[in-house]
Amino acid sequence: MGSRPQLAKPYYFTLEDIDAVAAAVRERAPGFTPRVGLVLGSGLGEVAEAATDIVAIIPYEDLPDWPEATVWGHAGRLILGHWAGQAVMIMQGRAHYYEGYTMAQIGLPVRVMRRLGATHFFVTNAAGGVNPAFEPGDLMLIRDHINFMGLAGLSPLRGPNLDAFGPRFPAMNQAYDRELMALAREVAAEHGITLQEGVYVGVGGPQFETPADLRFLHTIGVDAVGMSTVPEVVTAVHSGMRVLGISGISNRANLDGETTTTHEEVLEAGRVMTPKLATLIEGVLARL
Repeated sequence: MGSRPQLAKPYYFTLEDIDAVAAAVRERAPGFTPRVGLVLGSGLGEVAEAATDIVAIIPYEDLPDWPEATVWGHAGRLILGHWAGQAVMIMQGRAHYYEGYTMAQIGLPVRVMRRLGATHFFVTNAAGGVNPAFEPGDLMLIRDHINFMGLAGLSPLRGPNLDAFGPRFPAMNQAYDRELMALAREVAAEHGITLQEGVYVGVGGPQFETPADLRFLHTIGVDAVGMSTVPEVVTAVHSGMRVLGISGISNRANLDGETTTTHEEVLEAGRVMTPKLATLIEGVLARL
């Protein structure tokens, strides 16, 4: 057998690389151990205002190797504090593959969360509605996903396996935690929040989908489409974290090609969804 290929960073990060980023976070928040890592997607950053007892707010550019968020609607800050009795590590905005980052860079923040002690990973996004029954402003509980980017070979797990996190071939049959989904349903019912459920598909972007794309996705059972989340979930599952995923539906399915989707529309929908999403997350945190 030949020797292992020597892939250069940032195609993969070593455990030492990841621990160096974790150490930089600890320097800004000594003694803080998060239980829950939370990623807030496009237009959803204001959800972070519900956090209390803030320990530290760290701009992404202050952390080594951390991918900076360049898209309008992503503040690009790491917030460490408490929410509903839980120690939380909140990403106020994320980086995307289409911004020019590698999959390893997209997965790095999740690795750091795990090394700092987080056992739960809550991920949110703004997504286009593919299910015609969904309305802009709805929340969708992600039951499962289709990993278009990953099926084509773009995986955050590419490179030497990090045994300290998980196995070489992690199972994805229950990527989204059943108990956390049940808690989300309870909270939604208690507060009168309409909580759709369905399958999310992660695509590359940054272009929005054509009507033919959307009709294809609808045919194969997709309910919502977006350009993020799946690489982070794959990384979290490999790391042994319990995952809860929530999509905010930003626009109706454009299956006939008669309407045009814009990023401004996505951000406006985020403002509508923020109070509901904050209530939902807070309720689940309180029940952990």
